[in-house]
Amino acid sequence: MKVALMGYGAMGKLIAARAAAAGHEVTLTVTVDDRPAKAELINKLAAADVVIDFSSAEAVLDNIGVCMAARKPIVIGTTGWSMRLDEAKSIVQKAGGGMVFGANFSVGVNIFYRLTKLAAEMFAAAGTYESFIEEQHHSRKKDAPSGTALKLKQIVDAAAKADVSVASTRAGHIPGTHRVGFDSTVDQVLLTHTARSREGFADGAIVAAQWIVGKSGVYEFDQVMDGILNG
Repeated sequence: MKVALMGYGAMGKLIAARAAAAGHEVTLTVTVDDRPAKAELINKLAAADVVIDFSSAEAVLDNIGVCMAARKPIVIGTTGWSMRLDEAKSIVQKAGGGMVFGANFSVGVNIFYRLTKLAAEMFAAAGTYESFIEEQHHSRKKDAPSGTALKLKQIVDAAAKADVSVASTRAGHIPGTHRVGFDSTVDQVLLTHTARSREGFADGAIVAAQWIVGKSGVYEFDQVMDGILNG
């Protein structure tokens, strides 16, 4: 598989390394300081099978537009742009292209989502528990709460039929920790996912890239996970 990378920071460089180790080829890297003009960029994307975007929230819609013009599917791991998802879907659907997006591309986190949904429904049925969410990331992460925390909130809110609080911490070099808690007068239950490195995010994005090649439509990474978990 030939991959073009939009964004070449810490995640972009890690994806490049993990892709090369898996036998894929990175044909192009695009940064904010080294971004070709639109026509030139579309031409350069011709050599790629798929684009992986870990750039910035501000660049996502432009990147989607360029990829659709080049007729290349795109995997978006950038967060902080979910308020413009409908615009993104419209661009992809009008072009007949393909896109995978997700708040988190870790396989473990996506299983964590499913466990959280089951737990939230059971604790809501018990009727004596209140839910909360805590998340921690490195100090360079701009969005707070994280996209993962917002996805967890969406899941728990739906089960609890309440507006669940989210607490965010930004400090040091934390790859990412998320906790979903269920608290009562007699006990507390915590579900925790702790990332040990960013490699899980990179590997998930590569899996999504392999999956979207040759497909059209807009998919959340959870739908890619269905294929992984169901064999």
